[in-house]
Amino acid sequence: MSSERYSRQILFAPIGRQGQERLARGGVVIVGCGALGTVQASLVARAGVGRLRLVDRDYVEESNLQRQFLFDEEDAARRLPKAVAAERKLRSVNSEIQIEGVVADLTARNAEELVRGFNLILDGTDNFETRYLLNDLSLKLRIPWIYGAVVGSQGVTMTVLPGRTACLACVLPKPPQGAQETCDTVGVIGSAAAWTASLEATEALKILLGRENELHGTLLSYDIWKNRGQRIRPQRDAECRACGQEDFAYLRDAASHPTVLCGRNAVQIRPAEPRALDLAELRKRLEAVGSVRGNEYLLQCRLEPCEMTVFADGRAIFKGTDQESVARGLYARYIGS
Repeated sequence: MSSERYSRQILFAPIGRQGQERLARGGVVIVGCGALGTVQASLVARAGVGRLRLVDRDYVEESNLQRQFLFDEEDAARRLPKAVAAERKLRSVNSEIQIEGVVADLTARNAEELVRGFNLILDGTDNFETRYLLNDLSLKLRIPWIYGAVVGSQGVTMTVLPGRTACLACVLPKPPQGAQETCDTVGVIGSAAAWTASLEATEALKILLGRENELHGTLLSYDIWKNRGQRIRPQRDAECRACGQEDFAYLRDAASHPTVLCGRNAVQIRPAEPRALDLAELRKRLEAVGSVRGNEYLLQCRLEPCEMTVFADGRAIFKGTDQESVARGLYARYIGS
């Protein structure tokens, strides 16, 4: 461990040299490498946390560059998977730690495998289905997780210590109902994402350092544009489906559901069973339909009315529709059911 690299952090009394050595033994999984995840990953890697796994299902687009701090124009032009691009950037920032980018959609089928053995889970996702899955996973494996979300100029975060604090299902027993603001309808500014992710990363360091008495202990929200915030101190609910009754419903649901992607006018389709696609062979078939571009991780092809991006693990994202039936039909036609 380079003392010079972390010299200013070691001078910070709550960390010190012993704390820095403790961080080097820690491991964090970040699920989602978007606006939140890229800031989290940069801060955690630069802080010297010893093992970092980045899980993301998507690829870099130009519209990401305004708020997703680990990517550049070349990443977007090459359509690199976010997990791959983030890993490459972070390796150039800190070669002393272990960094692994995993191009995958975290589901009930693979969640335990992706998270087991790490000390902490950071939420960089953009949908409540995955957050409830992370909540159940955290409780089952007794691994702390830190929830975060951002839209417009407002961010919100809460830290969950299994068996000791309220969990996400205590606060929100069911996903929000009705029409909700999304990045697609009201936008998002990078500073709001950076604020939220910075809080999440700071809470992560406290946990890894064993300084849990210094956690903020609230559901904390702040509108960075309007300069106003709110703190709610949630209480554990003995009747909570997840932490009270240990009913981990989201871990049992291994079915393949289409996912409407936040802010993308796009639908993701997952195969019913894991499958490895031969992208070279698929490219030959798709070239009969239209021009195809891609790399070793994915292929893209225009299939009216959508642009299809298909990954080697069999997943496909159909951009240009929010209709699951349209995406399913194109998937079955060009990839197979």
